[in-house]
Amino acid sequence: MAPRFRPVALRPHLSAGLPKISNFNMPNKLHRNKRGGSRKLATSVSKPFRAPHSVKDVLDRATPTLTRVADQANRQGFWKQWLAQHVPAELTARLSGVVEREDTLVIFAESAAWSARLRYVMQELAAEIQQARPTIQHVSVRVMPKA
Repeated sequence: MAPRFRPVALRPHLSAGLPKISNFNMPNKLHRNKRGGSRKLATSVSKPFRAPHSVKDVLDRATPTLTRVADQANRQGFWKQWLAQHVPAELTARLSGVVEREDTLVIFAESAAWSARLRYVMQELAAEIQQARPTIQHVSVRVMPKA
């Protein structure tokens, strides 16, 4: 004998035993990536958005990543200028970069031959480098071809 099935109209509702509050289980999703509409939801909690007028305004904000990049660029500019004054012009033209890392000054030359010549000059200038920045304890010369 086959089992009997109730007609659909007579079956009990699945949600009949749930409390009335179950109508509010899922909140509406925020439409964050939609164009148009108001942005009051995001700006009411945080500071109002102000478009920067220049790159300097962006760098002056309290973002640690950009301030670190700006500081590194300032130190790199200082060392390029310092090396232009103390290193012969033929060697200065062959420099491809200067980076200050913690207590080490890393100078990049175009080729191994130029880096060897630069190492000899840097040994002579070690005392002057420490006078310029006392935090520098080591000078490293590496090869990095210009792009």
